[in-house]
Amino acid sequence: MQNNIKLVALVIAILCSGQALAQTTKNAWEGAYGQLGLIGFESYIPVAANGTTTTPSGHVLPTFTTANHSNGPAANIAAGYNFAINQTYLIGIGAALYPGHSRSASTTATNAGGVVSGTYNVSNVFSIFLTPSYAIDQEKLGYIKIGYTGATVNSSASGNAAGNFPEQKTQMSGMVYGLGYKQIISGSIYGFAEANYAVDKAKQVTVTTDDGLVVNSTAKASGYDVLFGIGYRF
Repeated sequence: MQNNIKLVALVIAILCSGQALAQTTKNAWEGAYGQLGLIGFESYIPVAANGTTTTPSGHVLPTFTTANHSNGPAANIAAGYNFAINQTYLIGIGAALYPGHSRSASTTATNAGGVVSGTYNVSNVFSIFLTPSYAIDQEKLGYIKIGYTGATVNSSASGNAAGNFPEQKTQMSGMVYGLGYKQIISGSIYGFAEANYAVDKAKQVTVTTDDGLVVNSTAKASGYDVLFGIGYRF
């Protein structure tokens, strides 16, 4: 009987020590999180392109299109889940959405017939990404991002002698890369700083103007943002 009691006590001691060890070795950054990017700056950078304009009579005019950078404030909402590899390293999956749209910027299309001026803005920006991470300690985390991004470019032209067209939406997609840092402020609340760089794939775009001109061009762009915000790790 005494031996049985000793055996039970030993098993309990082993289980308790194992539980304590698991608690002390658990990666504090493992699990779900949600965050808000509250203060930031973004820039969308279109690439100038050569294209063509076909007139109603069938003449084809070489056309050069340009667009200014769209710069302005940025904010986003993101959520994800970090899986611990060990006490130091994690791999996460997440998604982010940038509400609203960017500031409008000007565009031009130039050919032998003249110059057509317009505007564009960017909306519905989102990304889905992986985040390899390094837990500096229980309260500090550094990470990199790589993933897929998409956005809608809204363009239009008005007030020109010719070449005006109503708003046209072009869906863009590409890759996003990022670098970030998180630090606990209190309890499970953390502050973060993050920088992202995105490159869209080139896409053929065709616009038909109100007076029957058909403009063919290539849409391609890159962009970046810098964000500061707060989050909660569950």
